[in-house]
Amino acid sequence: MSFSLKAVFAGIAASIFTLFAHALAANATIEQSKADCVVGEQTNGYLGTVRGASTNVTIDREVRSVNQQRKTIYARLAEENGVTVEVIAQLTAERQINNAPSGHCVQNTDGSWTKRA
Repeated sequence: MSFSLKAVFAGIAASIFTLFAHALAANATIEQSKADCVVGEQTNGYLGTVRGASTNVTIDREVRSVNQQRKTIYARLAEENGVTVEVIAQLTAERQINNAPSGHCVQNTDGSWTKRA
């Protein structure tokens, strides 16, 4: 990550994670799906279904909803900070993946999934 991205991230990190905490706190379906390694954090900053995992209509709907919330948050933060949505998403992905709890699956840069130890 370049110095400029680090500076942008430092300036907006608190906003991102405060908004995420609020948006996801009440979503038991997503939290259980992450704990079961059915849903995980992707390298693009959005949630995804872990390859080979079985989902259902409820999980799929909740993933779409969370991803739409994230997209809205990313757009607002990108506009406020003069960067692209992709920059915000990339920075968030890095943080979410690095801080994923043990037992949760996260996407690797090659697209494969790893269960956090």
